[in-house]
Amino acid sequence: MTDPAAPPVIEVTITAPVETVWRALREPELIRRWHGWDFAELDEEVESIYVIGIAADDTARVLTIQSGDKVTLHPAGDDTLVRLSRAPIGADPEWDTYYDEITEGWYTFLQQLRFALERHDLAERRTLVLEGALEQPGILVDALGLHGVAELPQGSPYKAETPAGRLTGEVWAVAPGQLLLTAQELGDGLAVLAQQSHTSYRPEGGVLILLTTYGLDDTAFAALETRWTSWWDRHRVTPE
Repeated sequence: MTDPAAPPVIEVTITAPVETVWRALREPELIRRWHGWDFAELDEEVESIYVIGIAADDTARVLTIQSGDKVTLHPAGDDTLVRLSRAPIGADPEWDTYYDEITEGWYTFLQQLRFALERHDLAERRTLVLEGALEQPGILVDALGLHGVAELPQGSPYKAETPAGRLTGEVWAVAPGQLLLTAQELGDGLAVLAQQSHTSYRPEGGVLILLTTYGLDDTAFAALETRWTSWWDRHRVTPE
């Protein structure tokens, strides 16, 4: 469990002006272009995290979220350092059970923000998400044949044949339990491959595959969805 005496701090440097990053964190229509994935309640989720109960200092560019988490922006030359400081455990007891998972989620979200700004100027996207447990317990990157890619440093080019198709691009980011890859096959999109922790509400652990695509027409997206869901359906635990 995370040490409550030292709440996590996540930092991501984005190649974009502070004003641009601030808008991407403040305008719901822009937030939905990078946060999480497409689903029926995405707009409600954006409102609940980034709008309702938010304390925003537009001058200092500081967001204090109702949970107590704080996002601050810091100019770094032509770039912007985004710092997410988590509230200590106990600040919002209702969510303490999910504390580590929320921390991991914030890392993913900030990397999605960085990717959407740097590579696509917050263009519209389309996503595919697969979440659950593997039938054969193990590491997601191993199941996809990406163990070697996961050992590469950030920024390294890679080319891999996975059971769901080829992926080609660069290692975007690596964190404990997370591998993020750019992929030309996703329309210069982003693949997030995450190992989910064993918890009281997820005793078997789990995995998350989040594919963010750009510019794929309906036929290409449907083909991508078929490849990945076909592999997933063969290897996931089927809910009873």
